[in-house]
Amino acid sequence: MHINANFDSGNIDVIKADSADDIRLAIRKDHQSDFYQWFHFKLFGEAGEEHVMTIENAAGAAYPDGWKGYQALASYDRETWFRVPTDYDGKELTIRHTPEQESVFYAYFIPYSYERHQDLIQSAQQSVDCYHELLGETLDGRELNLLVIGEPAAHKNTIWVTARQHPGETMAEWFMEGFIARLLDDEDGVARKLLEQNVFYVVPNMNPDGSARGHLRTNAVGTNLNREWAEPSLEKSPEVFYVLKRMQETGVDMFLDVHGDEALPYNFVAGCEGIPSYDKRHEDLEDTFKAALLAATPEFQTQYGYERDEPGKANMTVANSAVGERFKCLSYTLEMPFKDNADLPDEDFGWSTARCQRLGEDVLTAMLAVSPKLR
Repeated sequence: MHINANFDSGNIDVIKADSADDIRLAIRKDHQSDFYQWFHFKLFGEAGEEHVMTIENAAGAAYPDGWKGYQALASYDRETWFRVPTDYDGKELTIRHTPEQESVFYAYFIPYSYERHQDLIQSAQQSVDCYHELLGETLDGRELNLLVIGEPAAHKNTIWVTARQHPGETMAEWFMEGFIARLLDDEDGVARKLLEQNVFYVVPNMNPDGSARGHLRTNAVGTNLNREWAEPSLEKSPEVFYVLKRMQETGVDMFLDVHGDEALPYNFVAGCEGIPSYDKRHEDLEDTFKAALLAATPEFQTQYGYERDEPGKANMTVANSAVGERFKCLSYTLEMPFKDNADLPDEDFGWSTARCQRLGEDVLTAMLAVSPKLR
């Protein structure tokens, strides 16, 4: 028996692996940070034998409430990921699985590799409607990629969409696959109409360093990028620095920042109602977007989500608040679950890559509804 995490986005430490019925593990912290919760590892073992894998430091994770009702993911081919029995006793997380093959991967959510990210960028730039920009380099020397979709023009709205500021929230980049694919489909009426009215600036992965390192929430030097939007720096947060600089050049009429939530088993949005300039126009834009997305898909809901900020009490270091205030625009954080959508549960797969992609497609319908009102 052998356990390995020495690969893209791998994360686990082996404490003991002498017998299949008592494997003891621990999740590594993000580099120069106390955040941890993302795991991704490969098990070589005996097919047909139950393996009991206990993560000893689960209670100290960034969001221990996220373990309640959580089921880990497993895959034999790294394409199809399914849920396996998982229990949390308030201290330790225990995964029980009887592999049908000699080797199997386990992960906190379906991984999205840096190689797949590069494939996404290169595939998108094949479209005549897409232009690929290099915004700059990360601290580990990786590219920060921007896709400009549509032809910029004075009469068009400028819509920015970013994803995966927190690298362990891989559902955000799976969402981006569906979003980009539909937007570049020249036979899709919604996409064609959107590109008549808007130009899109899309960053599919804001945190490629943290993604490759197997981090939950931070970049190469332990910086939580979604707390850097007030004063980003090249030393700590070049990813935000470069994106905000480009935003200042283009302007922003709408901003959507895509994330995943560890605890809440729902899809929802969080607005910028706490920013100083929030007014009736902001509220009307938010209501139009939410109503259109509710009509587009039963995967979205508005009953459950974060508590609304009191007027003037927004955290201005967070992306959606900082951008909403700076550009006086519609600005949303969109959250998806690590577990499942409790309104439409799927016992075998939970919240999956296909559902992330479909939600990305459906969001474009809501954008079309709000587009004429953005200016």
